[in-house]
Amino acid sequence: MSLQYISDNNGQTTGVFIPIQEWNDLKNKFKGLDEEHNVPEWQITESQRRIDLVDKGQMKTRSWDDAKKDIFKHK
Repeated sequence: MSLQYISDNNGQTTGVFIPIQEWNDLKNKFKGLDEEHNVPEWQITESQRRIDLVDKGQMKTRSWDDAKKDIFKHK
């Protein structure tokens, strides 16, 4: 896949450009990929609350691998 990365003035990656043919191939392979998905307001609010807690040092984050282990441990 020939991706092009878009960066801001600080060199931070802010986006990705996918050639249209490759995008169309992905849409055919993964039905519904291009559908818009709205995040519920309560979920945005809760996410921001948790980010604020982490920023204040009142909540710690975990790696995705640790979270997965915890999730599957309870199955």
